[in-house]
Amino acid sequence: MSRVYPGVFAAATQPEWKHRLFGVIGNLIKDTGCKPIIINGVEDHVHCFFGLIPSASVSNVMQNAKAKSSKWINESNLLERKFNWQNGFGAFSYSHSAIENVFRYIQNQEAHHKKEKFLDEYIGLLKQHEIEYDERFFQD
Repeated sequence: MSRVYPGVFAAATQPEWKHRLFGVIGNLIKDTGCKPIIINGVEDHVHCFFGLIPSASVSNVMQNAKAKSSKWINESNLLERKFNWQNGFGAFSYSHSAIENVFRYIQNQEAHHKKEKFLDEYIGLLKQHEIEYDERFFQD
């Protein structure tokens, strides 16, 4: 495992099945040969923290996890409507020395989001990693 990445993507999940979903996403990441470290989130987004193997790309791992977890949600009839994740995702690279801090941050998402909205969190991550962004992307 050469690098670790938390991926972030948004969609509405339900509290009664979100932990099953996190398990499904973790298994889908594992199926790519990567190492899931922690999957957690709140009602409007999911954080996937995983170790990336050299033969995989972040994009392929995230697309696989999103597509197959969306299929699982729909085939399990967890919602009355068709479920889709948002288009795209955010991915941020961290060194091995940051694993413990990032793990705790993702583990404490529910408490964190009592103080900060998802959009503020996401823009903060973009700024922290010096990633340029277009605010029009965040408009409904």
